[in-house]
Amino acid sequence: MDTTQPQPRSLVLRPADPGYGDELAGFQTGFTQRPAVVFGAASADDVLAAVRYAAGAGLPVGVQATGHGLPGGSEGGVLITTRRMDGVRVDPERRTVRVQAGVPWARVVAAAQPYGLAPLNGSSPGVGAVSYTLGGGLGILAREFGYAADHVRSLDVVTADGRLRRVTPESEPELYWALLGGGHAFGVVTELEIGLVPVRTLYGGSLAFDGREVDPTDLLRAYEEWTRTVPDGLTSSFAAVPYPDLPVLPPHLRGRYVLSVRIAYTGADGEQVVAPLRESGPVLADSLREMPYAESHTIHSDPPDPHAYHGDSAVLSEPAVSRVGEVLSLVGPDAPGMCVVQVNHLGGALAKSAPNSVPYREGRFLVRLLAVGDRTTARARLDPAFALLAPVTLGRALNFAFGAGDRTEGLYDTETRKRLAVLKSRYDPANLFRRNYGPTGAC
Repeated sequence: MDTTQPQPRSLVLRPADPGYGDELAGFQTGFTQRPAVVFGAASADDVLAAVRYAAGAGLPVGVQATGHGLPGGSEGGVLITTRRMDGVRVDPERRTVRVQAGVPWARVVAAAQPYGLAPLNGSSPGVGAVSYTLGGGLGILAREFGYAADHVRSLDVVTADGRLRRVTPESEPELYWALLGGGHAFGVVTELEIGLVPVRTLYGGSLAFDGREVDPTDLLRAYEEWTRTVPDGLTSSFAAVPYPDLPVLPPHLRGRYVLSVRIAYTGADGEQVVAPLRESGPVLADSLREMPYAESHTIHSDPPDPHAYHGDSAVLSEPAVSRVGEVLSLVGPDAPGMCVVQVNHLGGALAKSAPNSVPYREGRFLVRLLAVGDRTTARARLDPAFALLAPVTLGRALNFAFGAGDRTEGLYDTETRKRLAVLKSRYDPANLFRRNYGPTGAC
């Protein structure tokens, strides 16, 4: 099945041109970028032209699809926007899908569902599928199937030498390894082929509790103890969100500090598995149900509208409930400024090795903090929180370094970083796609 839309013409814009600002706009509104040239690519040939221009002019290259994560290397350089590259082609017999560079996950889910198949997408349907996968891809079924990057069959990528390559584990195993986990540091991926999983329905949703009626640390402890008992087919997260008192919000959320456990499970005994959680305290809201996979975005109900946010993450070597509890106290509803905390349960298939550079597979939990506000005030809230977690932190997750892309330390373990540095010098010696893996700018 091919759901490719008629492609609009590509364009080239400079700061003084009409439409320049609109082309830069995306989901993330908290950062400004001002590239010297914007290439609105509609095909792989357009990407080739952009990369060759940048290489000839000695300018850095950044890539933007949906704008959930903005590139740090395009300031004063070349920005390639890929939203016009929106082809999706499902092969139901091979259980694969080919996805072009600008496609959001919602379109892949919709294309795969008629065949009883599902992609390993994340919680937000608006996130770009390709960039998400290059950063690893921690999805809603991750503990059962692993990272999205683990299922990639091939990638079409324009490298710094101005070549369009078809990269597979057999044809170019080193570049394949580097691309999947290395983000956009090794080229511009114009299309990838990735495996689908046979999932038509799942048991999912969330259990919500009032954080002023239930002690957050006690509920977190109950959640951690529960995760020790669940099968690998169950993927979940714990979240703490201080909602403002706004009329646009549902009544059960307005002005409340909501603690919730989000669940996605393909097993048939969901109600039985979740029963212990329901005994953790009075439930504020319960959306757990059997659902078609096409409704899986309702599990997290991520905000769909563009807004400003900053955030970072920590992969933990152990549960560290008391330390995470301190974080909840530090950035809770009484703290200045809104801060969202999410704790993802790792393990299961995520711990299995794969021929890619996604690091920290031994991690037990991933803590993600998201602050609303400008960069300075956000860092003032986030830095003390991450300092509390430092003794049990293995590193950071590339896909969840929101606005912290200028801080590369901790994104990879030492051996992975060294191997990436060697490959970076081979495939991008001029650092066209800005990322330093060297000993002084260590990632």
